[in-house]
Amino acid sequence: MALGLGAVGIVTPLLPTVPFLLLAAFCFARSSKRLHDWLLAHPTLGPPIRDWRRSGAISAKAKRLATLSIAAAFGVSLILALPFWVLAVQAAVLTAVLIFIWRRPDA
Repeated sequence: MALGLGAVGIVTPLLPTVPFLLLAAFCFARSSKRLHDWLLAHPTLGPPIRDWRRSGAISAKAKRLATLSIAAAFGVSLILALPFWVLAVQAAVLTAVLIFIWRRPDA
C-alpha cells in the first residue's frame, strides 16, 4: 500500500512520494528481500531512498517540488476562503515542514 501511494505521489502534486517510499522500503526490509532489493535498485524510486538512508538528504529538485506543492495547497486554501484559524494552523504546519525540508542536506 505504501509503495502504491508513493507511486501515485510521483504524478500527484499534493501527495508526498518519499515518505511512502521510505515506509515501503522499511516494510520490505522486514518481509521480502526480493522486493526490498528491487525497490532500492529501481532507477526512479531507489535514489531518494538511498540518499535518505545514506545522509538524510533530499535532492534540490525534490525540495523545489515540495515547496511548489505546499504553496499550491495553501493557495487553494486561500481561494476557498477557509476560516482564518484554519489558514493560521495550516501556515504554521506547512512552514515547519518547509523548514525541515530545506534544512536537510542536498542529495
